[in-house]
Amino acid sequence: MALLWPVALPLLLVLGALTPLHLVTAQAGSLDRGVPAARPTPPPPLAEHFDNAGISDDTDTAAADLDGAGRSLSAVALKRAGWGPGQRLTLHRTQLTWPDTAPGEPDNAVADGQEVGVSGRGDALTLLAAATGGTATGSGRIIYTDGTWDRYTVTVPDWATGPHPTKAIALPYANAPQGRIERPALLYARTVPADPAREVARVELPRAADDTARMHVFALGLRAPTSRWTGTWSTSTSGYAALGPWEDQTLRLAVRSTTGGPAVRVRLDNTFAAEPVAIGRVTIALRRSGAEAAHTPVPLTFDGAPGTRIPAGGQAFSDPATFRVPGGGDLLVSIHLPEPVTAAPVHSAATGTNYITDPGAGDATRAAGAGPFTGTIATWPFLTGIDVLGGPGAVVALGDSITDGVGSTPDANRRWPDVLSERLRSQSSVPHYGVLNQGISANRIVTDRYSGDGVSTDTGGVSAPHRLDRDVLAQTSAHTVIVFEGVNDVRHTGTTPRQVTLGLAEIATRTRAHGKRVLVATVAPCGGFRDCTDDVDAKRREVNAFIRANGKRGGLFDGVLDFDAVLRDPEAPERLRPAYDSGDHLHPGDAGLRAIAESIDLDILGTPA
Repeated sequence: MALLWPVALPLLLVLGALTPLHLVTAQAGSLDRGVPAARPTPPPPLAEHFDNAGISDDTDTAAADLDGAGRSLSAVALKRAGWGPGQRLTLHRTQLTWPDTAPGEPDNAVADGQEVGVSGRGDALTLLAAATGGTATGSGRIIYTDGTWDRYTVTVPDWATGPHPTKAIALPYANAPQGRIERPALLYARTVPADPAREVARVELPRAADDTARMHVFALGLRAPTSRWTGTWSTSTSGYAALGPWEDQTLRLAVRSTTGGPAVRVRLDNTFAAEPVAIGRVTIALRRSGAEAAHTPVPLTFDGAPGTRIPAGGQAFSDPATFRVPGGGDLLVSIHLPEPVTAAPVHSAATGTNYITDPGAGDATRAAGAGPFTGTIATWPFLTGIDVLGGPGAVVALGDSITDGVGSTPDANRRWPDVLSERLRSQSSVPHYGVLNQGISANRIVTDRYSGDGVSTDTGGVSAPHRLDRDVLAQTSAHTVIVFEGVNDVRHTGTTPRQVTLGLAEIATRTRAHGKRVLVATVAPCGGFRDCTDDVDAKRREVNAFIRANGKRGGLFDGVLDFDAVLRDPEAPERLRPAYDSGDHLHPGDAGLRAIAESIDLDILGTPA
């Protein structure tokens, strides 16, 4: 796979100069390649570089000093979040280990160019870190066994003042010599691209460019390549919502696969959470109808155990299970929740029906019949992905409510990514790629709808750049992304076309730095919707002109999909064609969604050269 490094740094620097908001979220810069001096012995692991004690017990708050002013992370708060000493954490599909240290002992390395022993192959390097003294930006190197190296640049926000939407976790308080400080303490997982074709020998930690800010690295790891797996279904966490409370109940979630394979694994996420969640048992089955399975559901395990506990902000992949998933098959994933759950990461606007048992009904994951599932829910809690063994890789659809399927027939799988998947399966000239729908209703490019922290009724998600690592770059075997967002931004009175185009440029730059292709769709018209004024349409046209100009050879994007041209009414181009309108003048209906899916040249979805 050719990695498209050269475009990354110059544009990233331009973006940083023009828009400080996006500078803190940009995680990877240009990757230079060179030959370092030979090193006869491997360097020590990260733990042997720990030179700062940043975690204290609540009974001895003066025992650690993360920031040079006596303040520290709380070991008690970390443990409550499921981040105890030696805890395995999976973030952005990377397995990490929280420092196995006692409070007051050195538990992080202040990054200053130290060489850390790291081995294996990966498509990215993830650092679990926090900055003190302000946002810290620095450059380091990933050094390979063949003597070559790649340079990376990473930005880590301040642990006290950094943004919540991109955090790995927010602890409710910090410690200081005088006691507890009632303000969040933030930790971040920052991911930079690596070359999966080369074996890594060691990693050089960044050297911070600003002497006043320090970057504290608690853990790092390579994200394993996923060439053996293909994503067949996924969804985005759109918020953290109050529910239930649920206790000793079973969820049965209905999904549609896009490509098939002989074995399966599922991904569960505890995104945005403040505490761990207990997962009792999980099963998967083909669906007959409603909540009824076509056979006895197949149990899934986690590290050999029937269930797992997912730390706050973390994720869990099940072990591979022999279970043939058909392309375009209806699946049921059942999840038993043995302990009380009062809030959960959810995807709203699922445009489908999911099922739940009564409180206290116990584990119904192995039930084939629909009888135990007496209630329905309209969200997908916890479940964010399903992978199949083998396959040609996946295409990600990053979008808003139009991609999420608002306006389509409920329970009918007529979203445009569903139709695109049908087209792929019905032909033989292009591989049957998985199609991963990462649409979130009400989502924007420039601003966050959900704040990224705490329980909220708003499930419009964090902005597309803020969720890019999780929803695109970490998706299993994703090689191409289709970006179809912007209508909610141009409708927002506080957002300019310039901000939208800078956001699209950032998405493209970061995605291409990870070796993936970026196709951007023009923004659809919405005339007749309550707030789609002439001014909104003028902003939309300006954004579309930028998109079309940058889809040409040498532009920011690898291609442009002109969904505006497909959907607009020739007689009134500020509006949807009447035959394509769902009735609200903003969302295309089934016919319109099919039209944009059928307008995509399948050959453009190929993997990078």
